Amino acid sequence: MKKNIAIIMGGYSSEYKISLNSGNVVYQNLDNTKYIGYRIHIFKDKWVYVDANDTEFTIDKNDFSVTVNDTKITFDCVFNAIHGSPGEDGFMQGYFALINMPQTSCDMYQAGLTFNKRDCLSVLKPYGILTAESYYLNLGDVINETEIVAKVGLPCFVKANKAGSSFGISKVHKKEDLQQAIDVAFKEDDEIIIESFLDGVEVSVGVITYKGETKVLPITEIVSENDFFDYEAKYLGKSKEITPARLTKTQEEQVYTVAKKVYEVLKMKGFSRSEFIFKNGEPHLLEMNTIPGLTTASILPQQAQAAGISMQDLFSSAIEEALK
Repeated sequence: MKKNIAIIMGGYSSEYKISLNSGNVVYQNLDNTKYIGYRIHIFKDKWVYVDANDTEFTIDKNDFSVTVNDTKITFDCVFNAIHGSPGEDGFMQGYFALINMPQTSCDMYQAGLTFNKRDCLSVLKPYGILTAESYYLNLGDVINETEIVAKVGLPCFVKANKAGSSFGISKVHKKEDLQQAIDVAFKEDDEIIIESFLDGVEVSVGVITYKGETKVLPITEIVSENDFFDYEAKYLGKSKEITPARLTKTQEEQVYTVAKKVYEVLKMKGFSRSEFIFKNGEPHLLEMNTIPGLTTASILPQQAQAAGISMQDLFSSAIEEALK
């Protein structure tokens, strides 16, 4: 019997279009000898199943089922392809845990923790994970620019704390530009993280549970045409992504060791992608994404391909892990 797989996509954040792309790639690459894929759009005003003709059918949130032509369809597993809220911050994970529905991403606590850059870095520091110097602001806090610059230096990055890594981020070179960057970040979130600039090679590495084991994928080097790896660089082709990264054997082993340690310390499941920058010869963690992009141009699928894992195998393994 083929299993019914609900592929959830969309979401409530600025990244919803990218999520729709990711979800459609999963849908197109599912092994149709084992699974029947259903595209489920999750938006604030509607949760709907979208059929091949783009007809929408409302999801029953009581048990996450859908009725089509008087036939009730239930799902064996959910494939989570929502970037940002509510798919990457723990809300969907909590909902599926309550209704006892297997899903492919990490658990609720891990999703909430990793989505909050400040809290995630704070948890990892006692384990010896190196990070940038940082300063935190909540909406309404008094902004002391002199204090901020004294702590993190210039240039620095101003980021929304809980809004993925593509929106609400600015690189600030001058103290007088801090306020504008803070205003931009507060449009995305009510918490801000301001980090010191790490001037070094930037790499991204996927760590996944694959066929029952923690697997670190080949490392990608990020060379941005822009001032940093922003939305344009990430999604509009304004960067070079080199897989495998041009690292020494020692650097490669350092990234593999730290990335695997982060994944296992946090008791992760499913897919993850962590970003590091080398400073003084050592990788410093910037953040971890638990629902990384899954389009053909996205980093994690590129890394899987370099490791000899097809899209179909990548997605099948995620589903089988969730169903264990």
